[in-house]
Amino acid sequence: MKLRILITLFVFCLVLNSCSDNSLQLVENGKSNYEIVINEDATESVHASAELLRSYLKKISGVQLNIVTESSQGADKGKIFIGNIDDAEWGMHWIGIKASDGNLYINGGSDAALNNAVYGFLERYLGCKWYAPKVEEIPNSTSIALALPLDYSYTPEITTRTVHSRLFYENKDYADQQKVTYRAFPRYVPIARVHTFQHFLPEESFFEPHPEYYAWRGDKRLPTQLCLTNEAVLQIVKDSVRAMFQRYPEASVISVSQDDNQQYCQCPNCSKIDEEEGSPAGTMIRFVNKVAEAFPDKTISTLAYQHTRKPCKTHPVDNVLITLCSIECDRSGPIEEKCADFADDLKGWGKLTDNIRIWDYTTQFTNFLAPFPNIQTLKPNIELFKDNGAKWVFEQHSNNPSELFELRSYITAKLLWDPSLDLDALLTEFTNGYYKEAGIYVKQYVDKIHAALKKDPDFFLFLYGDPSQAFDSYLSANLLKEYSALFDKAEKEVADSPELLLRVRTARLGVDYAVLEACRKGISNEYTLVVNTGDDGVQVNPMVHGILKKFKETTKAGNITLMNEMGFTVSEYLETYSKALQVASQPNKALGKKVTLLSKPKKYANEDPQVLTDGALGGNGFYANWLGFEGNDLEAIVDLGHVQRINMVSMAFLQVTNHVVFYPTHVTYYGATDNKKFVALGTVENKAPLTKNSKVNDIQYFDVDDIDKEFRYIKIKAKNMGSPPYWHHAAGTPSWIFADEILIN
Repeated sequence: MKLRILITLFVFCLVLNSCSDNSLQLVENGKSNYEIVINEDATESVHASAELLRSYLKKISGVQLNIVTESSQGADKGKIFIGNIDDAEWGMHWIGIKASDGNLYINGGSDAALNNAVYGFLERYLGCKWYAPKVEEIPNSTSIALALPLDYSYTPEITTRTVHSRLFYENKDYADQQKVTYRAFPRYVPIARVHTFQHFLPEESFFEPHPEYYAWRGDKRLPTQLCLTNEAVLQIVKDSVRAMFQRYPEASVISVSQDDNQQYCQCPNCSKIDEEEGSPAGTMIRFVNKVAEAFPDKTISTLAYQHTRKPCKTHPVDNVLITLCSIECDRSGPIEEKCADFADDLKGWGKLTDNIRIWDYTTQFTNFLAPFPNIQTLKPNIELFKDNGAKWVFEQHSNNPSELFELRSYITAKLLWDPSLDLDALLTEFTNGYYKEAGIYVKQYVDKIHAALKKDPDFFLFLYGDPSQAFDSYLSANLLKEYSALFDKAEKEVADSPELLLRVRTARLGVDYAVLEACRKGISNEYTLVVNTGDDGVQVNPMVHGILKKFKETTKAGNITLMNEMGFTVSEYLETYSKALQVASQPNKALGKKVTLLSKPKKYANEDPQVLTDGALGGNGFYANWLGFEGNDLEAIVDLGHVQRINMVSMAFLQVTNHVVFYPTHVTYYGATDNKKFVALGTVENKAPLTKNSKVNDIQYFDVDDIDKEFRYIKIKAKNMGSPPYWHHAAGTPSWIFADEILIN
């Protein structure tokens, strides 16, 4: 249906009582002289868009308009023309909304664009808002008048917009309302979306008979990555790609991309190419180009990620999609300011290809619920991507609920559609619309925590960080009290509405989680796990009890089940926190005692041996009070000050397998009265040896009981496994062990 034809066809129509000099009256006093007109051969999607418009006009005014085709329209009716305009000048993503000669035209360059145009009309001109699935704000009026002149045209520069949030994946209507995709990888082969080398040549099938297919690292082959100069590897990958496209004929994109590690091949052939190209992306692009040339009617996606992020010299062929990833960047400020290397790489790839997909990151993957004040970076980052020609942007949020989940999902989608929108206005719009009377306090919290971060310009806000890193910054004890006070006010405002109260308490989870972790670390007299009872005893801090109870209730009511991307659940978090309370409540002869290390720690907990007896307990992340040892064993001696009877010794160890943090193979405890002649008290084997199916994130206590002997000195030896097994993505690198509080009773 061509717009110019429709104008010519209906310019003679006399529309009575529907148009004045300055408005188009679609509905007046509960009546309408308008009908919705679609083309005779309109697609099913166009019919659906027309029905969508009709349903919302009825919600607003109570009036149901007829949907008619061009041949059945009434000559005495005003028209709302809905349809696609196939015009190369406007393009398939264009939307247009226009009033002319008493009629309204809502058009799009494709079925999807038309749907966007209808929702755009409802929001822009009729005031409809959709804050979350089933949370909408629809005006109610017996009259609908559109101010004239009305002529709106828009083509989004980012044409494929994805926000990694189950709010969109599980609610297609909400995805349509916010104009983002239903899936994380639209048009992709579903079993080959990212990190696909392991799918094409699984180690279990190929490594033993053909180690030459895999990466040369040091002095041996490891199945961490593929050898990209091996012709047999190229043929196997081509065959696999062909088979997958045949299996999924509806797919037009497949990923041929490195596995999730930096252990790339350094054989002479691969190294020579990478040196010529000035980047390990050289072997990757040459390899992927050869695959792409075999499938000219398909798109071959690959990663510019970690070691392949820096552009090479070879141009990707036309059907190669470069997915450029910003995983290393500091999120405390805009990428262009805080991560200039990435911005330079984006511009560099832009000189090689117009086919760039951005993979950006917007949450803290190690702590979904932790306060993560990066919201003010969303707009400048999306503008950076848009200004450098990125047509496809994937904003990897948490998918599962995380801190301010609804707010972040909403704002990110809005900015992907129109990066020019005012961020502060969006925040105000959402907080007032979603939290109602409590919104002012939620907005104040967002503003306050971001302002606090700005006062600490050297803080590195990391995707894999931990709230404990910010306890002397934007999560200080004083600021946590201020944030809590704002949420106290917010809860009070909506105390009579269970639905709104749950929304506010869900928004508060981030602050409550930070408070719980602050108490675990004991950052102030108020924020502790236990308090003195006045009779030389201790009891659990009543504040902690109260927050834990509400935390459990809120996460259950909101179906919030995960704490991080490693699969650590809310139930497990509450269980380990309960264990921490038990530990903190026990008498501990080691508390505050001097620790001497006989092996050297690295990087974490300021390499301070006293963290092992400071009473602050480590959480599920290795930043939180854990002492780390890379590639070497832990060996430490605790001086209890004088000889005394010992019955039990225990120590906690952390496991985060995707970050090369494993339990020790075993822990042996020794005792001595003179710090010279130590006797073995017992050896505890790791009860959960590492396998491919090991729990990614967990804590294990290594206990020896029933000692019943007198000692002054206790020695601990924890055996590091040295290096991950050959099948682990970090094979060939040192393993870590992380230890925390020594308990002696």
